Amino acid sequence: MTINVALASFGMSGRVFHAPFIAQHPQYHLYAIVERHRSDSHALYPGAKLYRSVNEMLQDPAVDLVVVNTPVQTHYEYAKEALLANKNVLVEKPFTVTVEQAEELNTLATKQGKLLSVYQNRRYDGDYLKVKEIVNSGVLGELKEVEMRFDRFRTEISAKAHKETPERGGGALYDLGAHLIDQALQLFGTPKNVYADLGYLRKGTQTDDYFELIFFYENELRVRLKSTTYALERQWEYTLHGTKGSFLQQRFDGQENALVAGTIPSASQWLPSVTEPNGILHTLEKRLFTTAQHGNYWLFYNDLYQALTGKGVNPVPASQAVEIIKLITQFSQ
Repeated sequence: MTINVALASFGMSGRVFHAPFIAQHPQYHLYAIVERHRSDSHALYPGAKLYRSVNEMLQDPAVDLVVVNTPVQTHYEYAKEALLANKNVLVEKPFTVTVEQAEELNTLATKQGKLLSVYQNRRYDGDYLKVKEIVNSGVLGELKEVEMRFDRFRTEISAKAHKETPERGGGALYDLGAHLIDQALQLFGTPKNVYADLGYLRKGTQTDDYFELIFFYENELRVRLKSTTYALERQWEYTLHGTKGSFLQQRFDGQENALVAGTIPSASQWLPSVTEPNGILHTLEKRLFTTAQHGNYWLFYNDLYQALTGKGVNPVPASQAVEIIKLITQFSQ
């Protein structure tokens, strides 16, 4: 069974993170792409139908899966329309702007009997997967302090208007916080208490470009999530301290840069093997350098296919994304 996929837009998300995998994956067919005014997709994917509106595309009965990769402020509208048109839906992160929107879409998908998934692709990054391996191994003993960062050095206002809008959905918390919060929830579950500090550091910014979140868990575990636009010198992006040791991991996964450069992905490892160490594991018995390998977003589409064909579970069910939006909206009030 081949899944006919339609992209709701062909900006960076569609061009870099979705189209290359869908076009190369033997179990998917890049069937249609929506571009309101341009026809950029035709040169790369001449076999895909070109639609000028999402509404027009949704009327095509051949579309099996709609990727809602438009600005976050439109996610709710387009995802709802797609579900009502009896399409399966994959929504880019962040899922929605409000909790009410997220919960309504989750309920609607169940009512319609359609799959609704959210593209939390950083679950498939090699650095995060290494951290997950260390956490699950128990080698650090009882964890007491964890820090996860997503820093950049971008002191100018972005040209991407939807990321700089003062409307809800713009800013670093919705953009990068969606990744870090998701990873924290996956690794440690729902916190018993939370703290948040949002900042507006760049001159003239209308959206948050700095955040520090602290999740409080049982046994005095504290998980700190941070992001800033003023980090010219990088720090360890993952730092874990426990009763039996510490682990430090760089954020190194090269998939995004390779995809931007036009590298074609595949089912096998399509990036060069990592040979240089990118982590440190220090326990009571030893201290050694570790080398995590690149992840593969292809695996997300593998998992999604299994769910679509009834052979596996949804890799990122909407119910999990609802919990992320609950925390984001709580912090941004």
